[in-house]
Amino acid sequence: MNKNSSNIMALAPSTSNRRETVCIFGTGDFGRALGHKMIQSGYPVVFGSRSTQISSLIPKGAEVLSHAEAAQKAAVIIIAIQRQNYNFLTPLTEILHGKVLVDVSNNLKINEYPESNAEYLAQLVPGAKVVKAFNTVSAWALQSGTLDASRQVFVCGDDTEAKQIVMNIVRALGLTPLDQGSLLAAQEIENYPLQLFPMWKFPILLSFGLAAFFFFYCLIRNVIYPYVYENKDFSFFIAISIPNRICPILALTLLALVYLPGVLAAIIQLYRGTKYCRFPDWLDKWMLCRKQLGLVALAFASLHVLYTLVIPIRSFVKWRMSSQIISQVLNNKTEPLDTTNAWLSDSYLALGILGFFLFVLLGITSLPSVSNNVNWREFRFVQSKLGYLTLILCTAHTLVYGGKRFLNPSSYRWARQNWNNLWCSMVSSLSCPLRLRSTCTYTYPHRSTCTRA
Repeated sequence: MNKNSSNIMALAPSTSNRRETVCIFGTGDFGRALGHKMIQSGYPVVFGSRSTQISSLIPKGAEVLSHAEAAQKAAVIIIAIQRQNYNFLTPLTEILHGKVLVDVSNNLKINEYPESNAEYLAQLVPGAKVVKAFNTVSAWALQSGTLDASRQVFVCGDDTEAKQIVMNIVRALGLTPLDQGSLLAAQEIENYPLQLFPMWKFPILLSFGLAAFFFFYCLIRNVIYPYVYENKDFSFFIAISIPNRICPILALTLLALVYLPGVLAAIIQLYRGTKYCRFPDWLDKWMLCRKQLGLVALAFASLHVLYTLVIPIRSFVKWRMSSQIISQVLNNKTEPLDTTNAWLSDSYLALGILGFFLFVLLGITSLPSVSNNVNWREFRFVQSKLGYLTLILCTAHTLVYGGKRFLNPSSYRWARQNWNNLWCSMVSSLSCPLRLRSTCTYTYPHRSTCTRA
């Protein structure tokens, strides 16, 4: 008999698990989405509104009362309205005394007001316990099931007990509360949703700047120079050839910039004789964005791989190969296999494959879902030891590809004589008074002659 009684008691609902009523001021998109999510989580919800008429948009099971009546029925009140409409709370000061007010508002721009909205609310209703929360969660995320990107909820407040109540509500909704401290942190929390990739700004601007520089350099070297000096039209290089030169350069440069600040930091520590001194601000900011620099470098390396894969199907490559074959047939001469070049070619490809494989591995371990499942020593081994190995392999890949061409003067199109010839050709074509470019000559540095055809 006692056994059955204990089972019945175990199956009976516990009154201690009953949710407390929550009041929401505001029936906008976010207020309705938050109310619907709370009702699903077992919270009785009452809306405080200027109009007490039940609308079809209001979640089923929720009451709609006046602000005063709704505030009297709940100890936790969520203010889901904009800051400029807070004035209606002043007549409710006595009713709101001792209650927990949760400010969920955001601004239109960073630091729009001298104080945060939560601090302004605390000044407006001095007897209430103000807590900042839910401003980093969107109505769409609440309606679609709180996606991983929106699970974290920053919470701050001066009253520890009130903050704990709000954090329990956050957990009940399937979200993850993060305690940010006192109400002084509300300004930073309100600015967070307005920031556009704050840690990505420097890597992206640096990448675009380097990409623009190398693009114009390659454009002048591989398109404009042959057109002006050799009268050859290689403008189609802009589509594949030039991007396939820019991407590996940027990938290797950005990857080197990932590990360069660590070397500089070690040098600074050795110079100072201690590692407990703060780094300069520029180096500190540089080190904080190393992850973003690495991911941007991986993106350019991936583009380089894709561009390389389409090279065999290009018309220019097919034409060049067919021209070589026809030239060998007409000359009745077959070029023997150069094993040295074959070794260099296979080695350059092998180094590139290995380097890109480790590059992808570094990118995967940078993902939060992966990095959270490895300990600090494992993460450091991958990001440090394998990272330096990746940099070495990618650098070797580039050096083997270049071979001895850097020792050949003809590889440098900006040698003094070639530059002078290019300059002479441009000046003669622009300064000829007879407009007869085919018969105008310009001798470096100061003499020009023009003759009629």
